[in-house]
Amino acid sequence: MGQQQLLLIILGVIIVGIAIAVGLSLFSAQSVQANKDAIINDINNIAANAYQFRIRPVSMGGGGGVYNNSKGSTAGYTVPAKMSSNENATYTAQVQDADNVVILGQNPTNPTQMSVQATLGSDGRLTSWSYGSEFQ
Repeated sequence: MGQQQLLLIILGVIIVGIAIAVGLSLFSAQSVQANKDAIINDINNIAANAYQFRIRPVSMGGGGGVYNNSKGSTAGYTVPAKMSSNENATYTAQVQDADNVVILGQNPTNPTQMSVQATLGSDGRLTSWSYGSEFQ
């Protein structure tokens, strides 16, 4: 082979290597974004469940108008067992007071950097979203 052909082969190998590296980077970024979106969707479902608890009467196992249920014999809102963990994340709810619940979703592979937290208010709306460093 001539010297020009060898240079073209080397150049081709370098271009293919760069294309593979860029493809892997794009795939990784898409995977992180998909996980973030899945956690946000799960938090929305948990928030709907928490709000249903709030508006349900105490006699039916609800909160009677509050999240912490200081009015009845049952405890405040907790994430149901079926919703507390899945392949996306592990979810916890911290009742702040009668009108606010903080819902936290943490990815099991990297819980500190891949997490989403939102506050659920008395009107059933999620506010003050915060994200771990991988999701920003």
